[in-house]
Amino acid sequence: MPLSVARKIAYDVLRRVEAEGAYATDVLHTELGAGVRADDAALATELSLGVLRWRGLLDFLLQRALKKPVERLDLPVAIALRMGLYQLRFLERIPARAAVNESAELVKSARKSSAASLVNAVLRRLAAEAKEPPEKFLPEDISLVEPLSILHSHPAWLVNRWLARLGERQTTSLLQSDNRTPRLACSLHDAERRDEILDSLRKSGLSVDPGHLLQEAFTITGGSPTRTDSFLRGDISIQDEASQAIPLLLDVQPGDRVLDLCAAPGGKTPPLARNAGRNGVIIVSDRHAHRLRAMRKQFKRLRLSDVRLVELDAATNLPFGIQFDRILVDAPCSGTGTLARHPEIRWRLKPEQLRELHDLQVRLLTSALNQLAPGGRLVYSTCSLEPEENEDVVDEALRKSPEVQRVAASEAARSISTHLAPGVDAKKLFDDLGQFHTAPGEFQTDGFFAALLEKK
Repeated sequence: MPLSVARKIAYDVLRRVEAEGAYATDVLHTELGAGVRADDAALATELSLGVLRWRGLLDFLLQRALKKPVERLDLPVAIALRMGLYQLRFLERIPARAAVNESAELVKSARKSSAASLVNAVLRRLAAEAKEPPEKFLPEDISLVEPLSILHSHPAWLVNRWLARLGERQTTSLLQSDNRTPRLACSLHDAERRDEILDSLRKSGLSVDPGHLLQEAFTITGGSPTRTDSFLRGDISIQDEASQAIPLLLDVQPGDRVLDLCAAPGGKTPPLARNAGRNGVIIVSDRHAHRLRAMRKQFKRLRLSDVRLVELDAATNLPFGIQFDRILVDAPCSGTGTLARHPEIRWRLKPEQLRELHDLQVRLLTSALNQLAPGGRLVYSTCSLEPEENEDVVDEALRKSPEVQRVAASEAARSISTHLAPGVDAKKLFDDLGQFHTAPGEFQTDGFFAALLEKK
């Protein structure tokens, strides 16, 4: 039987994630072109991201029917089994026979025909118990970490550290949020044309709803905005609401000299450039040339012509002969605040990487602070939930820069209050030190951290 388009795409996405270290959303964006039907695109996305979110639970259940660990199977076989079991357990509208048979066909198409009988037998056995709650299969007398790790499909080391810092209730809530499909939020690039742009999106067949965190943000369901005229004209971009909030904290003014370090993919640059205006200076940097090329293409779509792109390693002394009024350091990080959107991260990240990232982030922030003008402001941000990458980085950098201090909580809150959606209390977004936090689930956003710093 021929493989469905959706399953073939999902298989290719999962293979590239595992074998090449790709990100599923990036591969899906490439694969789901205009020639792919909307229903196939939706199923391919559901299978790809669903299997990645629930891989831990899927492997636990698969292991009961296998003689060796899932990770020791040939990759095509492991992917086919995970896809098949995901359909059996999570997608009620797909007949069990279709899930089993197409999974067997997948391994045949990957030239692993000898494993087709194994895939068929394992999935048929597990189909018979697919309605049973997974709790039923947990071993007795296990610690609190293990059932949370298995049932919510997160690595045990990450669950353990969250339990130690957040407690059971908050950790469970976070794990649940990570396994929900995130909302598709968009940023609006011309607030004065809001009604016109949103009407155009609705006429394209999309459903548009207000954002939960920001006034100008909105969410979309019912299709992909990237296929609309509004997107192609540069009226909108796809961007999580918490991510949209970060550049607003800088409160860029007309004529400001602005530096956007580690800027790729460039989503936080547009409000910086618009607010600085034609008399401002906007320099955007990244250490990778291919990411700069992608940003140049993005800025062309958004009609940002005055942005200067520079390839550099921001962790070293910066080469600029001027100081900047505003600097954004959106640092590379673990991404633990984005596990719903990028579920593969939870399986790639290792505990020792947090220390490596911390050291890099301190170098980045220290280097940027040296380039900040007196009276200037800098935002250090991550999409991580881990103190090693957030508060600890700011503390260490400030010890090296006594002329820099955190902006007070009340003033930091005022910097964003006018942008918030009705009913959102700005003060609740900041801790006592004036540091910005969003947690996955609270406003249906990703988890972000930001510190607003000022040089005396």
